[in-house]
Amino acid sequence: MRDLHQTDSVLAARSDARAQAGSQSEYMPYLPATTSPFAPEGVDPTQLVWAETVAPGGYTHRVLARGTRFRFDDPTGDACANLVVLNALEPWERLNVADTQKIPWQAYLGAGSPLLSGDGRALATVLEDTSGRHDAFCGTSTDAWNERKYGSAAPEGPSPSGRSLLVKAAAKHGLTKRDLPPSVSFFQGVRVDPEGVLEPIGSAGPGRHVTFVAELPLLVLVANVAHPLDPRPDYVVGPLRVHAWRGAPTTADDERSRATPERTRAYLNTVDYAEARGL
Repeated sequence: MRDLHQTDSVLAARSDARAQAGSQSEYMPYLPATTSPFAPEGVDPTQLVWAETVAPGGYTHRVLARGTRFRFDDPTGDACANLVVLNALEPWERLNVADTQKIPWQAYLGAGSPLLSGDGRALATVLEDTSGRHDAFCGTSTDAWNERKYGSAAPEGPSPSGRSLLVKAAAKHGLTKRDLPPSVSFFQGVRVDPEGVLEPIGSAGPGRHVTFVAELPLLVLVANVAHPLDPRPDYVVGPLRVHAWRGAPTTADDERSRATPERTRAYLNTVDYAEARGL
């Protein structure tokens, strides 16, 4: 316990606060981002614009420029990154999970998968994927679900719901829960069996990562919480590492945009929107 004499006056409290300036937490943003001790291999640390370790049961948010690469790392095999992306210029344009699955004919997300908005544009694209265990069916956990399974869903408690944390992240940008679409999650897989039943297949193990590119200026919201179909009775989730660095978006001539007719249309729509705004 801290000695009360250390804070028994304004000057003492100021000195005490300044003495802790160099303290670090296991879960924190690294400021500046170039100081991250976990910069991805092959990425010049001096180019990082976002670096953070998100706590189990934590959340984060960021506005990223068009073309920015951002990467999720699962160091323990227990992270579950629930992701929502919105057009940072016009946040009413947002991730549409149904269109993300049905228009490009992709039930399961992986390298090359675009994340589509309801306006037919690619908001982001999965560039690399060493996990292959993701979920675009279930969305994240809700308060009611976590209260029933774990006994609590309080955002500050031991088992926060993904929905409550995404609401908190959205509020930092003037948005409300009505602005939030269903999310997709990464690192905890789900598959559909021949009878149409959703089956959790868990993690591919520690040390996996997923890298994305922002195809438009993005508002990125992330909640790192236990997957709602996790069969374990306890609330289990590990830390999530996030890094971002500058890059270029997908162009109309890129092989990703020419992979299928449906993807071509989505990327053409995206490029048209961006060029009209001088991006």
